[in-house]
Amino acid sequence: MSSFLHTMIRITDPERSRAFYEALGFRFSRDMDIVRDGVREATNYFYSIGDAENVLELTFNHDGRSYELGTAYGHIAVGVDDLDGTLDRLQGDHGIEPERPPYQVVEGGSRICFVRDPDDYRVELIERSGH
Repeated sequence: MSSFLHTMIRITDPERSRAFYEALGFRFSRDMDIVRDGVREATNYFYSIGDAENVLELTFNHDGRSYELGTAYGHIAVGVDDLDGTLDRLQGDHGIEPERPPYQVVEGGSRICFVRDPDDYRVELIERSGH
């Protein structure tokens, strides 16, 4: 039997990324250095959310390289109970702005909104409460 473990994305500033994902409700779980031939090449930072343990891995490479998002990447989705309250808190406490105001993809469907992390990855916020 298979099971989903985690998603990994590359980051350029671990402190800014940690602040962003914790603002979204993720919990820092642990970090792990990747060492090859005595040289620390990368550090993996693992995050949990709700009951899901270590589902997000943020990888920081120590060699100073930069990244392009590419055209195949879509987004990470996070469920929230109160979309308006979440957006107010993200804007007021963390300066995180939505791409555009919340909207519904289909009439009667969940309200959604997108924000971007410090490396410009899109994160979809989906309201679960049916407001």
